[in-house]
Amino acid sequence: MFLCFLSIVTLVHKVQGREGREGDGDSLKALKLEDAGNAVLIDCTSRITLWASFKTATDTFLPGMMMSSTVRTLTSWKSLEDPACGRFVFQVDPLTNRYCIFDSSLGHYSWKSGSMSKNSFDDNQIYPQALKFLYNTQKKQNISLLNRSLPNYNGIEPYSRLVMNHTGHIQYFHWSNGSDSEQWVLDWQEPKDNCSRYGVCGLFGMCTQNKDSFTCSCLHGFEPTSPDEYKARDYKSGCKRTSEIICDKGTNDTFLNKTMISMDDTTLPFFKSENESECIKKCLENCTCLAYSYSSPNKGEIWDLSRNATQGGCWFWDSAPNNLRDNGLHIISFRVSKGSIIYSSYGKSKPETEKRLLAIVIVVIVTALVISTFCGISYILFKILVKRSENNQRSIEVQSSDLRRRITDLLDLDHSKEDDKEGIDVPYFELESIMTATDDFSEKNRLGEGGFGPVYKGKLPGGKEIAVKRLSSLSGQGLQEFKNEVMLIAKLQHRNLVRLLGYCIVGDEKMLLYEYMPNRSLDKFIFDRTMCTSLGWEMRFNIIMGIARGLNYLHHDSRLRVIHRDLKTSNILLDEDMNPKISDFGLAKIVQGKDLEATTDRVMGTFGYMSPEYALDGLFSIKSDVFSFGVVMLEIISGKRNIGFYQSRRSISLLGHAWNLWKEDKPFELMDQILMESCKSSEVLKCIIVGLLCVQGDLDDRPNMTNVILMLSGDIVTLPSPKEPAFIPGRDYVISSSSSSSKTNTQSKNMLTITKLDGR
Repeated sequence: MFLCFLSIVTLVHKVQGREGREGDGDSLKALKLEDAGNAVLIDCTSRITLWASFKTATDTFLPGMMMSSTVRTLTSWKSLEDPACGRFVFQVDPLTNRYCIFDSSLGHYSWKSGSMSKNSFDDNQIYPQALKFLYNTQKKQNISLLNRSLPNYNGIEPYSRLVMNHTGHIQYFHWSNGSDSEQWVLDWQEPKDNCSRYGVCGLFGMCTQNKDSFTCSCLHGFEPTSPDEYKARDYKSGCKRTSEIICDKGTNDTFLNKTMISMDDTTLPFFKSENESECIKKCLENCTCLAYSYSSPNKGEIWDLSRNATQGGCWFWDSAPNNLRDNGLHIISFRVSKGSIIYSSYGKSKPETEKRLLAIVIVVIVTALVISTFCGISYILFKILVKRSENNQRSIEVQSSDLRRRITDLLDLDHSKEDDKEGIDVPYFELESIMTATDDFSEKNRLGEGGFGPVYKGKLPGGKEIAVKRLSSLSGQGLQEFKNEVMLIAKLQHRNLVRLLGYCIVGDEKMLLYEYMPNRSLDKFIFDRTMCTSLGWEMRFNIIMGIARGLNYLHHDSRLRVIHRDLKTSNILLDEDMNPKISDFGLAKIVQGKDLEATTDRVMGTFGYMSPEYALDGLFSIKSDVFSFGVVMLEIISGKRNIGFYQSRRSISLLGHAWNLWKEDKPFELMDQILMESCKSSEVLKCIIVGLLCVQGDLDDRPNMTNVILMLSGDIVTLPSPKEPAFIPGRDYVISSSSSSSKTNTQSKNMLTITKLDGR
């Protein structure tokens, strides 16, 4: 819009310059900026308007614009600073007379309004006068879109605008000219919450909006199409029937009522009726009828625009509803299979009912006799087995004790004498019980595969869910790494560390049993452009703080000083409440006493998260974990991976991109765009600074985790200015105590005060 005004001013100067020089034979043009903001180009001779800015709308409608064949949509900007055409288009659906927002990146609508009848929508939402006026005039040509008789605010007629925002929201503003301040005030926007997004819960899925989040659930008679995706809060696959309906005119089908709103297409088949029983009969006779909604005469619940408000009758769904919301406005009756329901008022005579009841009674009696006989035989066999087991109990206990002692001795090999006395404080599991819990390691229970082997979901006899890490013989992790993980996790207890439940060794098989994390790993959320929408800023900040507390416990507060050496987003697991837990201690190392660092000839880990001194010289310390934490923090803020990040020729990694934005005083451009509405700018800036401090090239410049927690959670208003991070293109690193301290940054400020922040 600003570029447009600059062009207009330039054109006005050119036209005014020509008016004094051209002869009478030339046709002069004049550019005029009207009071309403419309720039018009006029032929001075014929007084014909050649061009008007109001006829070429982009992302904004202003009062006085015209509805014509060329102005039917609003297209968002690409970003807040890029006016190129974006991914969202606001338009009127010609088939359903609904307003909608089309997301070109997804290929379908991201929001639809309710249908309109007499300037009111059927989903009972308050819409601005601008949209209601548009509905009344959308089929007419050259009629003002926003009339000047809009509602008054505080007795003053406002200026107003309708904007298709680059975030995917259609927004309506008015200009507040109050005594205290002058500003644009947001009156209305859609979608207003997650449940307002079209099809967020999939077919037959019902959305419930909570205070800060939303949940999806299946209707009665339906179940998730993909249970694992549902547990991971990925609902797009929707729900399916637990039992398919049978088209037999109602013999095996019935209806379950649900109070909600449906925002599917309004072109629903209509059947005029004065009672609901006729609707039920009509729907059951039609094999394609999946649901109906009944409205009594004069009730005014109008779903279809073509119906009279005084008519009573039924509206039928012949396709699966895709946008159900639990807000109690309409009653929709869904067709389901009766299943175990015996009696129905449709299609069964009394003799048929009595025959079915008699057959059920006979089946119950026969089943009871069979069970009684089986129980009697089982009791006799049980007594015989108990007597035999008593004779062999002592030998079994001796064998079990010897087996556990051999495994304990094996795991305690080469360990310090002090820890040898304590032994292993986790239970040993038999292989048979693990195979039963995982259904013989079936593929349906396979959760994924890490660097050292597959992980399976299991369920113990008491119903407790577990995750079984089965170490592959080809993984490269041998007895030492297995022993390392068992001994470390057994002695470490913290709410942000994954809990080890047990272990098993049989021949070449080595298995670890952990508590089950239903939301899996952090990388599944932040790097997935659909699932990342469920992670607002508050939740991301809580995850950052949880990881920091877990690392601080390992470095400073636990009985053993532990260096993880493989901290990354895939090793951060999330429980049912989205609390982070650090996992995978196969590469962890214990440093003795007050030592803070050590060296190794065997560098193992994940490229992109390893500190330069560890990757190049094999030197690892608590500051190596601090570097990895800084990378993880910047990935959580940006939603982008450090590895494979190519933003421009100036940087080949996320660290380089973050550093360039910091030097250019544009740190907020690093933030994931979906966080624009939920973020606290002061916390975001603080996290970016701390993240850059953690990834500095010189390990002596990096803070320890205790200071990181103080900087993130405290009220510190002044933080040190970070130096250039490691692995920036064009830099050669010599890892030493003074390698980067001598290369201070002269382009950034020495200190950054975040006492007051202005939104960008």
